[in-house]
Amino acid sequence: MIQGKDIIVTGIIHWELPIRSNCQDLAWEFSKQNRVIYVFYPLNTATKNNENARKRQEISKSPEKGLVKVNDNFYLLYTPTVLFSINWLPKGLIFSIFNFINAWLFCRDIKKVLKKLHFRNEILFNDTSMFLGLHLKELLRPAFYVYYMRDNMMKVPFWAKHGLKTEPKVIAKADLVACNSEYYAAYGRKYNPHSYMVGQGCDVSAFDETKNLIQIPNEAKKIKRPVIGYIGTLWTLRLEIELIGYIARSHPEWSIVLIGPEDEKFQQSILHQLDNVYFIGKIDLKDVPAWVKAFDVAINPQIVNDITIGNYPRKIDEYLAMGKAVVATRTEAMDYFREVVYLADNKDEFVRLIEKALEEDNDQLRNKRKATGFSHSWENNVNEIYKYINLISKEKGINLQHEE
Repeated sequence: MIQGKDIIVTGIIHWELPIRSNCQDLAWEFSKQNRVIYVFYPLNTATKNNENARKRQEISKSPEKGLVKVNDNFYLLYTPTVLFSINWLPKGLIFSIFNFINAWLFCRDIKKVLKKLHFRNEILFNDTSMFLGLHLKELLRPAFYVYYMRDNMMKVPFWAKHGLKTEPKVIAKADLVACNSEYYAAYGRKYNPHSYMVGQGCDVSAFDETKNLIQIPNEAKKIKRPVIGYIGTLWTLRLEIELIGYIARSHPEWSIVLIGPEDEKFQQSILHQLDNVYFIGKIDLKDVPAWVKAFDVAINPQIVNDITIGNYPRKIDEYLAMGKAVVATRTEAMDYFREVVYLADNKDEFVRLIEKALEEDNDQLRNKRKATGFSHSWENNVNEIYKYINLISKEKGINLQHEE
């Protein structure tokens, strides 16, 4: 446990997003025992006129409005300075110079607030902000610097252009590289031996049937069982249409239920021509537990690529929290669940494992799955991060105590 400390959280996620991110949930958990400032990703000259940036524009004119107190332990900070748009610059010295200037301006805004709130000897937690993150350690001078990796940003063109050179430098500077999959931890260890898998948190309280009345939707009751289901964005960069079609054709008596918005390729796919494939569309988050309850087997039919291989799918914890049998494509990240999830290496094995999951499902297996799902809490995730902060601080002789 780390408590009574001051923590700065920076990253690339805006607080107002409709779906909560890892960074937001971790920040909330940190704030239960520590003071936390969550710093919004700053505006730049390319985004300052964006429709979603109006509030930030107002704050740039009245900087005092940029600090929002949520409670005694939690603050939101909208930094007022508009930074330079630099990603379009060629690789090399000019980009590096302007990137440092941006970091200096960003840190100048942060330091003013740190002084105002009497923050000191801070722990800095940076969620994948690699460009600004390159200079945060020397400019903010925190007692301890954590770089958090939870996605393969190098597959996003915006980050890849300069990130391939920059991120390894950020990783090397960090005191701790905290990762939500062993795949990312292995990548981090190429540049920093203090790179560790710290697990993943998930709020599964809504899936707890001991505390919530969860009833199968009437629409789901009309669908023939067994129901093989998936909930999430139907995105062809992550999911394999051919595999889903193969499952449906192999067992016409199964109902394949797909829930979530579709990308264009899904909309145009042959899946819409199969009688036993049901597209439910986007549903409210509050209705997700009810639909999961309707599943006999939950699936995660991923394509194995550089995006998915190390990605931790939070939906797996939600499935498990309701005791559902889960069949998924084997990836390095999914291997974390190998004791409670059926992992398939090819389409034939995927079908066989669904057959097996239907055949052997029982109370003992359901209880084991529930225990796993509920163990992946944000509290446990944060305690794992704290464990490594304490270990590394002791090893390096870093003093995390407040200095007067």
